[in-house]
Amino acid sequence: MRRAVWRLFPPRYPHTAWETPYIHVAFENAAAVGSGVEAGLKALRRKGKIADRDVKTIAIAGDGGTVDIGMQRYRAPWNAAMTSPFFCLDNEAYMNTGIQRSSATPFMAATTTSPAGKAIKGSAPARKTCPRLWWPTTCPMWRRPVRSYPLDLMNKVKKAKETKDPSYVHVFTVCPTGWRAARNRPSNWAAWSWKRAFFPLYEVENGKYRLTIETPEPRRPVEDYLKLQGRFRHLDPSDIAKVQALVDKEYRKLMHKVETSAPWV
Repeated sequence: MRRAVWRLFPPRYPHTAWETPYIHVAFENAAAVGSGVEAGLKALRRKGKIADRDVKTIAIAGDGGTVDIGMQRYRAPWNAAMTSPFFCLDNEAYMNTGIQRSSATPFMAATTTSPAGKAIKGSAPARKTCPRLWWPTTCPMWRRPVRSYPLDLMNKVKKAKETKDPSYVHVFTVCPTGWRAARNRPSNWAAWSWKRAFFPLYEVENGKYRLTIETPEPRRPVEDYLKLQGRFRHLDPSDIAKVQALVDKEYRKLMHKVETSAPWV
């Protein structure tokens, strides 16, 4: 099996030939393929074909491949007790196919399929809070990191790797092209978003919500964050107030869960 993978997908560096094999598939199939690989490895270990050691199969998809066209594929494996982590790299649209709107696109953001006009100003519905979709499954933990805070990101990935249960890691990912934003400050976007509670940093473990990095109070207004991105340039002050109200509402809901949730075990 490993030789077949190596022949199809030769590693970049020879010394990692058996350490980091990967399979590139249609982006809506990541979870299905990941669960199949995990099941295959379990069968090979059970039959004594490979060493009996823990091997993590990591599935990675974008926001569209997670909450839209890939939803049924990632929900089913976790209900079947897949134990490897799933990573969603969320850049808030289908950026690699033409900047089309996804269910993770922010409210009133303009995309090629949700253009800003007089009647409808960009994406009309509020974005899905992707990690919450996992709670009807058996996934006991999920985490929301950003790369502007590398230690927070590394700690969450480490926990996902070490757990014996299913886990979900939702990573805020910047796309200057799709956001119509300057390319010289991508590492700061996540920090700007977090300080305005646009993308708060938290994790859930066995039902207990916890902020991993406190959102600074008083929180910054979303207006200065939105004005740096061309996808929001059509918004007038009343529109920005609607976005701010939605962000405030979602943050209150999150803080209520932080304050009131309790671990399952």
